[in-house]
Amino acid sequence: MNKNNYPIIAKEGWLYIIISLFISLYLSSFHPLISIPFWIISVFIIQFFRDPPRRISNKKNMVVSGADGKVIAIGETIDPYQKKKSIKVSVFMNVFNVHSNKAPVDGLILKKIYYPGKFLNAALSKASLENERCAIIIQTKNNPKKIITCVQIAGLVARRILCYKNAGDKVLRGERYGFIKFGSRVDLYLPLNTSIKVQVGQNVKNGESIIAELN
Repeated sequence: MNKNNYPIIAKEGWLYIIISLFISLYLSSFHPLISIPFWIISVFIIQFFRDPPRRISNKKNMVVSGADGKVIAIGETIDPYQKKKSIKVSVFMNVFNVHSNKAPVDGLILKKIYYPGKFLNAALSKASLENERCAIIIQTKNNPKKIITCVQIAGLVARRILCYKNAGDKVLRGERYGFIKFGSRVDLYLPLNTSIKVQVGQNVKNGESIIAELN
């Protein structure tokens, strides 16, 4: 086992936190009662941008979750990015989950694809193809024939997808590669002979929970 450590509070939230705390402190000095809602908002923003360390499995062929949240769908479908049959596993993140995204496998990014789109509720199945999204196609390190797709999908409240990797970059399993602000989902498209290790309704943690094993 190993650890990938990141700032406890994600850097993407520092500006929001500073502004909210400044407003809360300013109002507290003049109108303590009025400042209460702003302190509540500040606490919410701090918890939203938390990014706790996770223990990453070092077992070969394991696929870890790219997001914190609940598994809302598992099933055979067509990977719209690779144009082939795959098993899709979808994880929905609500506003109380950790929103940093972790690489599901060790590998090489073959392609990065961004689509502008709608901002439907990310829990809906049609959000996979209609919402704003960013996909990375990863060739796994241990078996180059195994290629998976990891998709960040914006949600009803989420309005910005951040992906820090590009085609040609290497990623390590559990490495932080992106962030989605304020609610969203992550879809994984896996080879058909993959052994799925989670169930619909199960809560998972990014980088730590094992989603599947590549056979």
